[in-house]
Amino acid sequence: METLLIAAGSFVLYLVAYNTYGKWLGRKIFKLDPEALTPSVAMNDDKDYVPTDKSVIFGHHFTSIAGTGPIVGPAVAVIWGWVPALLWVLLGSIFIGAVHDFGSLVVSMRNRGQTVGDIAGRVLAPRTRVLFLSILFMALTIVLAIFGLVIAAVFKLYPASIIPCLIQIPLAVAIGIWMHRRGMSILAPSVIALILMYLTVFYGDAGFLHSLNSWLAEMPVMTWVAVLLVYSYIASVLPVWVLLQPRDYINSLQLLSALGLVLIGLIVAGLVGGAPVATGEGRPALEIVAPAFNLSPEGAPWIFPFLFITIACGAISGFHCLVSSGTSSKQIKRETDARFVGYGSMLTEGFLAVLVILACVAGIGLGVAAADGNGILTGEAAYLQRYATWHAADGLGAKVGAFVEGAANFLKALGLTPGFAIALMGVFVASFAATTLDTACRLQRYVIQELASTLAPKISPTALAAEAYDFDNNIAGASRTTGEAADHRPHALNPLTWLTNKHGATIFGVVIATAIAALPAAGATEWSWNTAGKGGLLLWPLFGATNQLLGGLAFLVIAFWMWRRRLPIWFVVIPMCFMLVLPGIAMGLNIFNAGGYLAEKNWLLVFIGIATIALEVWMIVEALIAWPKAKGVLEEQLTPLTAPTLSSEGGRSC
Repeated sequence: METLLIAAGSFVLYLVAYNTYGKWLGRKIFKLDPEALTPSVAMNDDKDYVPTDKSVIFGHHFTSIAGTGPIVGPAVAVIWGWVPALLWVLLGSIFIGAVHDFGSLVVSMRNRGQTVGDIAGRVLAPRTRVLFLSILFMALTIVLAIFGLVIAAVFKLYPASIIPCLIQIPLAVAIGIWMHRRGMSILAPSVIALILMYLTVFYGDAGFLHSLNSWLAEMPVMTWVAVLLVYSYIASVLPVWVLLQPRDYINSLQLLSALGLVLIGLIVAGLVGGAPVATGEGRPALEIVAPAFNLSPEGAPWIFPFLFITIACGAISGFHCLVSSGTSSKQIKRETDARFVGYGSMLTEGFLAVLVILACVAGIGLGVAAADGNGILTGEAAYLQRYATWHAADGLGAKVGAFVEGAANFLKALGLTPGFAIALMGVFVASFAATTLDTACRLQRYVIQELASTLAPKISPTALAAEAYDFDNNIAGASRTTGEAADHRPHALNPLTWLTNKHGATIFGVVIATAIAALPAAGATEWSWNTAGKGGLLLWPLFGATNQLLGGLAFLVIAFWMWRRRLPIWFVVIPMCFMLVLPGIAMGLNIFNAGGYLAEKNWLLVFIGIATIALEVWMIVEALIAWPKAKGVLEEQLTPLTAPTLSSEGGRSC
């Protein structure tokens, strides 16, 4: 009953938060106006800026920000006890994460859909633009280098998930073409796509498909990395409505419905017990088998600050500001949709993290196979098999496995077969990872284009004018000051110009990520195609702290934007300080603590970690210098948006 009360209480709490705190932010602070002109409408290019129905954007936004973060993070953090993990997820998602995502979305929407990094240069100081974009570039490079490995690892763990995930691509293209036609209802294709996706899960590992899944699962990691990054390149350069947006949307239908099934299964297991462990036995009772507090697990780092770094996406994640300001802000059709997309998506992700916690501390106790193959473990013994020590909970297989097995037990309580339950949860995890990968590739393209436009060598106006070059070096092909279209032919003397092109920027980002991924993992004695693909693990230890630091810096930009408009900022400044200090402490401990990067003489991580801290301090110093002069003083304004005329509108809305 305790598990049921936690699930029900969390659900009600999130509903109350959305309709109180979220509504207050939208109406009283950001003053969202349903009649205001949005970038997606005024700048509709039918490629990146596409006015879209809020339910479709919600699907894109939710699946992009979630990834494996709200699964892996809570699945590890419960080793410190389920109470600290649950409290951080609930309080963090409502008062920090959702505010961060919502604020980033609104600020970007009010600045022509620019990324937070681009906006930083105007609301803080010009130098901070390059600093912020550099941090974004590093964080996204790590994501691109590692997520191919993550997806390949999930496929190896759960081969039955491969075909269902691959089938989503042609389905998404078909849905995208359908949605792009004016006046077409999205209901019928949504239902058809959802049914087809569940059928692929049910039949996707039968007969010949089982052999195909097994063969694909055995492909070298580097092969998967190469294939997935090529796919990400294609998804990044295509118009957003062709693949990225519809794939995220249909993924959200499957993922949210699967989440609903898990919740129903939890309720059934709580009321009548889980599925019998063996034929003829009774239904085991659902109960929490993990300790409420375990502040000193064997081999684990300190709970403070590492609990707040380990649980990222389920409470607050800096990566979300990239999605909010990189893609979603360019698709919002009405300002008032921003609360549903920005604040609502984060609360949904928080609820997902709650269910992950319950699956790992209660669902897993309904029965899992013993590691030595001798029978089924239940209760506390099942939990300790995964969480006896920090080492036992480490590794992607252990992290994902605890959730998949626990959640599958909820589904089996509904009468679903073990094979289908495991396959569905495998698809659940792999789909989240895949949507994050292709979105991250598109975001990296934006960051590289913005950096290139800033760092491109300055060439004489006479030489540029001779080739009708855009003097603002604006990647969108329109003047930053006037908003008018400008000829953007590349200048032969400018070696960075090709990086302002979407193909050049995307290829550059993919090549860098592939080169890092191709490195052998630490400790490998030789390089071969079969040992490559794990190079991203070399930088992955830095991502947790860097990602959370990014959240603090995004709060800094939001706070400055509001300070210049004399808006209340206390609810932004408090989480901003929290998210600037904690990641810095965590990064410092990772570097200088006994057993840290310095003690291990891991000079790559030492150098990048110190450089990241230096960039953070530099941005904070810039902010402190600018803060006293900023109150009530608006930054350099962009040209106001103008409604498109019928003849120049060009793009279509979804």
